Amino acid sequence: MTVASEEQEPLISSSVENQRVTYNNSPQDGNSRPGTPSGDGEVSVPMPRNYGAIGGVEKVTYTWSDINAFASQTRSRRRLWNFWKTSPNGMFQQRKQLLKSVNGAAYPGELLAIMGSSGAGKTTLLNTLTFRTPSGVVSSGTRALNGQPATPEALTALSAYVQQQDLFIGTLTVREHLIFQALVRMDRHIPYAQRMRRVQEVISELALSKCQNTVIGIPGRLKGISGGEMKRLSFASEVLTDPPLMFCDEPTSGLDSFMAQNVIQVLKGLGQKGKTVVCTIHQPSSELYAMFDKLLIMADGRVAFLGSPDQATEFFRELGAACPANYNPADHFIQLLAGVPGQEEATRHTIDTVCTAFAKSDVGCKLAAEAENSLFRESKISGGWTEAAWASAAALRSHRSPYKASWCAQFRAVLWRSWLSVTKEPMLIKVRFLQTVMVSILIGVIYFGQHLDQDGVMNINGAIFIFLTNMTFQNIFAVINVFCSELPIFIREHHNGMYRADVYFLSKTLAEAPVFATIPLVFTTIAYYMIGLNPAPERFFIASGLAALITNVATSFGYLISCASSSVSMAASVGPPIIIPFMLFGGFFLNSGSVPPYLGWISYLSWFRYGNEALLVNQWSGIDSIACTRENFTCPASGQVVLETLSFSEDDFQMDIISMVLLFVGFRLLAYFALLLRTRRAK
Repeated sequence: MTVASEEQEPLISSSVENQRVTYNNSPQDGNSRPGTPSGDGEVSVPMPRNYGAIGGVEKVTYTWSDINAFASQTRSRRRLWNFWKTSPNGMFQQRKQLLKSVNGAAYPGELLAIMGSSGAGKTTLLNTLTFRTPSGVVSSGTRALNGQPATPEALTALSAYVQQQDLFIGTLTVREHLIFQALVRMDRHIPYAQRMRRVQEVISELALSKCQNTVIGIPGRLKGISGGEMKRLSFASEVLTDPPLMFCDEPTSGLDSFMAQNVIQVLKGLGQKGKTVVCTIHQPSSELYAMFDKLLIMADGRVAFLGSPDQATEFFRELGAACPANYNPADHFIQLLAGVPGQEEATRHTIDTVCTAFAKSDVGCKLAAEAENSLFRESKISGGWTEAAWASAAALRSHRSPYKASWCAQFRAVLWRSWLSVTKEPMLIKVRFLQTVMVSILIGVIYFGQHLDQDGVMNINGAIFIFLTNMTFQNIFAVINVFCSELPIFIREHHNGMYRADVYFLSKTLAEAPVFATIPLVFTTIAYYMIGLNPAPERFFIASGLAALITNVATSFGYLISCASSSVSMAASVGPPIIIPFMLFGGFFLNSGSVPPYLGWISYLSWFRYGNEALLVNQWSGIDSIACTRENFTCPASGQVVLETLSFSEDDFQMDIISMVLLFVGFRLLAYFALLLRTRRAK
């Protein structure tokens, strides 16, 4: 390549140069980069161990060649006949090309940073390399792990992926979160004591000791750890299994300069221990830039440069776009290749010039040749571990479970975490019980001391239906956000092979079962005798059991709404309109004998009807006489007359209980299938 002279016209206009802000600390040479962990307070990383890696793999070289990605413009145009359109010469062209013949390689012991302006293709490339391309994006090209063709199963077994968004159960502490991760992510043959030792190692090595007993926190609700500690916790979750290959998507996003430097120190330390680390970063400071071993600069879906920071400085200097002294090279390179409104043609010319120059340079030619030949070259020298790795991956594809832990181990771990989140959630325990006590006292005071006369009959029936309605709405809206609020966490962990969907659903419902068994008992104990309902002890216990059954049926319906909804706001919006028709057919507002035939099916799905009938039968059966204190008023002579007036029958009592049990099971099954459907759609 010809070295540009001082008089050569630069590729970037002077107007952009005038907008630059200088930094006092420019990057050092590649051998003495600032920010390398050393001395007191350093952030160390685990020594190589096998906590779940296939075949004991310690080092991985990841290469890719001729990577292309295409995307359709709209969802409705994904079909084959709309996705392609014919050009005038009869050739087929795709809608939009996101990546254009991208070559590259990531080596053990190096931290590779993928840089570029917004829309340059950084995230698309990372998603393509990790087989996580979203729907509507089609990718092609060759990817290889130590010379072997990369498959999603093999890459998942050998790598960890730290996503940009940190998702945690905010009520857990740092240690509790890592213990859960160790229980479900490590190989099933690893003893419990060794898992706990590994958790302690990771806590110490990633500088989480001071906050290990601090709750993670929920933004806006529960104060927890800082942003930098949360990002290090994301790394800790991934390095528990000591994977040889790591991908990180925008690890410094949302962090201040100190926290960002701390996070990159962690990645740098992981690379120094022999791991292959690939991350995307938008616009690093000069301190962060100096920590990178290799740079992959993207521009309009093409590779503008791949090499060390020193090579990047020399490459752009030869093109006549040298980085000024005391200026952040990362800012310089990104501004050089970023699109400027109104100068699209000049920007395209600059990008094409830089990308073409790199492709023709010695470094670019060597990179392309190495990426193409690595599939054959490294397969001869990679050693015997690759056979074990791909044999295990093939087993995962065939008949073996993709989960590291057994079903019982998954169930114990998820149930333990769910129980912790229930007991540590103040809104779920304190407020709910306070609400139950207050409402039960209010109803008891309003309907206090009812007598068995014509006025008492109407009041008791109304109190029982209020009793039923409160148990329904209170518990439905208590669980309507349970699954949809944790859906992103569940989708991520489930797709990472941590636990099954049925394990998660069963654990969440069982962890909350004691609460929903206790609340109706508290409500009934307070309000039952205040209202003056049937005083027989067996009737009180039957009413308590019916209240618990009604509560669990309503909770099951709330789970169904939660699993079928994509957000908490959507669940809260669709809940009441669906519940109201069931309430109208409960036998209080509309007599069960006058339901139109074409709407009768709704009454058979209404737990209001079955619960109301069962509670009224429990109240009025055996009541032989009702006092008639006023004349010229309709007065039922006995409890049997009260039931007949409402078109209820004592003979249907057992069928009411059976029907509510069937609704309980049916709603739970429908909720599980709705959750399963959402996971498959997300996948």
